[in-house]
Amino acid sequence: MIITLVIDTFGATNNGTTVTCMRTATYLKKHGHEVRVIAYVPEEHDDLSDYNILCVPRIKIPLFDKLILDNGMVLAKGNLKEIADFIRGSDVVHLLLPFHLETQVRRVARVMGIPVTSAFHCQPENVSYNIHMGHVRPVSSLIYLLFRRWCYRYTRHVHTPSAMMADQMRLHHYRNIIHPISNGISPVFRPMAVAKEPRFQGKFVILMVGRFSGEKRQDLLFKAIGRSRYNDQIQLVLCGQGPLRKKYERLSRKYLRNPCFFEFHNQGELLRIINQCDLYVHASDAESEAISCIEAFACGLVPIISDSPVSATNSFSLDDRCLFRAGDAKSLRERIEYFYEHPQAKKELSEKYVEYGKGFELERCVLLLEEMFEQAVQDDREDQNLHRTYYTNARERRKLRKVAKEIGIDDPVIEKESVN
Repeated sequence: MIITLVIDTFGATNNGTTVTCMRTATYLKKHGHEVRVIAYVPEEHDDLSDYNILCVPRIKIPLFDKLILDNGMVLAKGNLKEIADFIRGSDVVHLLLPFHLETQVRRVARVMGIPVTSAFHCQPENVSYNIHMGHVRPVSSLIYLLFRRWCYRYTRHVHTPSAMMADQMRLHHYRNIIHPISNGISPVFRPMAVAKEPRFQGKFVILMVGRFSGEKRQDLLFKAIGRSRYNDQIQLVLCGQGPLRKKYERLSRKYLRNPCFFEFHNQGELLRIINQCDLYVHASDAESEAISCIEAFACGLVPIISDSPVSATNSFSLDDRCLFRAGDAKSLRERIEYFYEHPQAKKELSEKYVEYGKGFELERCVLLLEEMFEQAVQDDREDQNLHRTYYTNARERRKLRKVAKEIGIDDPVIEKESVN
């Protein structure tokens, strides 16, 4: 198959969705598919010669641009004629986000008669927490509505990285065929013998990996460790980037007796760090999957996970001792102290998690994604009118005609369809 992936930024490893897209593209190519990518590529990440990329410019959003960049994201915009030339001959176009670039490509593909699928990687709570309204349910519900109107009502098949996110989509009236498929992890994430660095020796090392933003709740870790009777023995490592780093540095100085290490690592370095740690914490209030947690427990780290109802990560808990009450630093402290005091229980759970982690290998997850693409292509061949008009309204059809005119298609697919 010829598969075109569309994402706002490609090449930057400080964004989980981008990393997922790059890994997926690599494995699709290994499986014999031709993979094309439409994205903005930052100048510092221009060594992407292995990928066939249509590079598009980024767009700046007044007032919000710095916040977007601090979260490792950009928004992009392409030229419709260049997009049309690039996707011509594709068997399927897959949109990873619900923003402007993806809308452009979807409309071009639509008038050219190319099947389009999408992915639900951007959890609305990721947006609401960044505008300090994460606990205001109507705000997140409004973002679900906007995402549906902008993107998801126009694609029949949608990939989501967890069953929890599929449930949330149905709860917010998404009528799509939803495919819950893990984003998967690289097979390199396995237990390995690594001697602790001098800075870790004699310490009980706790790791959390994730963007420094409101919904990730790293603040709970500072409070939990700060109030623990083992504060002197605990070393905290936070891997990530984000807008709240300076705030977290202040909190770490306030609560922790051992200076917190704030770091950002490539895959190889992260693998070595994970295998030197004693415990993993995932404190997020909102999470669509948390690949970093899977990578950690696949290496044998026992995770302590928030039981938040809008975090899919708690589905990875193999034991009630691995869960703490969402937003509750006291509950998190109790779990940390339990595993500090019970190394044998931690060892037994570690062995179980290593076996459990083998079920999340990227190879298996990409095969399931391929099945979704094949199903979308088959649907398009067998039931064209239903597939292409089911999510289309009169206003959208006018926009599609405008796109067809701009890219020089005199007889677009939409003019050949019957209108329901």
